[in-house]
Amino acid sequence: MTMKFSMVSANNTFKLAAVTVLATAFGAFNVAAQTTPIQKEKNMTHKAYVYTELQISVPFEIVPWKRINDSIKRQPGFINKTWLAGVGNNSAGGLYAFDTIENAQKFVTGYFPEEARSFGVAQTTRVFDAAATEVASRELNSVHYDGKSDVKPGAYVYTEVQLHALPFDQAVPWRKLNPILKRQPGLLSKTWLSGVHSGTPGGLYAFDTVENARKFAVDYFPTEAAALNAAFYTRVFDANVTEAASRDMRSPYYR
Repeated sequence: MTMKFSMVSANNTFKLAAVTVLATAFGAFNVAAQTTPIQKEKNMTHKAYVYTELQISVPFEIVPWKRINDSIKRQPGFINKTWLAGVGNNSAGGLYAFDTIENAQKFVTGYFPEEARSFGVAQTTRVFDAAATEVASRELNSVHYDGKSDVKPGAYVYTEVQLHALPFDQAVPWRKLNPILKRQPGLLSKTWLSGVHSGTPGGLYAFDTVENARKFAVDYFPTEAAALNAAFYTRVFDANVTEAASRDMRSPYYR
């Protein structure tokens, strides 16, 4: 009787252990299955930004952004993208966040040239070191960190100054510039940019309206570049027409 009881007890113990293992595994599967893209993004720290612009001139609603989004989401290290549609010239592009500079470089040397080739157009790409500009960006309410705004962006402005400014924290007078930028009409936020290899400083700004964005790019920014005695590059983009496409790519401007 003792032997029989021991065998039954051992068998029950084995079954209980098996059920526990299965329950644990199933629970872990459910947690993984319920993880949303935003939760996954929070677990990834972006170390690089990529700026792109295609030399096309078509209304944004004609751009096959759903197909493109599906392809970009599969690129190694991709975190999010904010689509950009040029005011006046209807160019198309974006600002992307990647987990590493290496994955950002693979994107601009591998995937993106093929995308441009499929349209038969020339392209612009830039890779930026996100870690170098984090402190400066946080001070300007960058949505790529903890920045928030009750106002949806109506426009974006991209800037880049022809300077070799490395290291960013010492070479760029951002502590002097940030208080001035905060006073610009309609500015919601800015993410500072620092070029990989080149050290070119710039940024992506969010404005409440296209009108305020245009005034900034046309009236104010040239004075800033002149003070640095440098040539510069500016672009103004309509945020309204790209909202749906950007939301689909988890753009931090629409959290």
